[in-house]
Amino acid sequence: MEFCRGSNVIRKAIISDTENILKLVNRFAEKDLMLPRSPQEIYENIRDYSVCVEDGRLVGCVALHVFWKDLSEIKSLAVEESSQGKGIGKKLVKKCLEEATALGVSKLFVLTYLPELFQRLGFRIAEKESLPHKIWTECVKCHKFPSCKEIALILDIPTPS
Repeated sequence: MEFCRGSNVIRKAIISDTENILKLVNRFAEKDLMLPRSPQEIYENIRDYSVCVEDGRLVGCVALHVFWKDLSEIKSLAVEESSQGKGIGKKLVKKCLEEATALGVSKLFVLTYLPELFQRLGFRIAEKESLPHKIWTECVKCHKFPSCKEIALILDIPTPS
């Protein structure tokens, strides 16, 4: 468990967080800022999620999804509007980076409409074609494929020596 400013805590998600994760992510999806998620997707992948809780209320979430032997994806990063600007998004991304490093993953990627946070954290813009496992297993099923406007960013994770 990691403590943020004030009474914010970042922790792994539990089943009872599902409804709040769903509401938060889909609120941003309605604004076309991220892709929507179904309850089934959240339940099936609950172990991928971390959440930020502030005064007992879920205010942020993110998922780290292992994609291939050397590749993980950050998904569903969302911070409630009233809690933005407090560094919660940055802490959630760093939580994913820590987990990916512990798993031995060498690359972390994200598809986003808002690349600035990730660029500040060292991610570089990449061509989506450099992520064939993602494109041909998930993106191809999306209603926005092939005209999706998300930006791909990648971070190389140094391997411990």
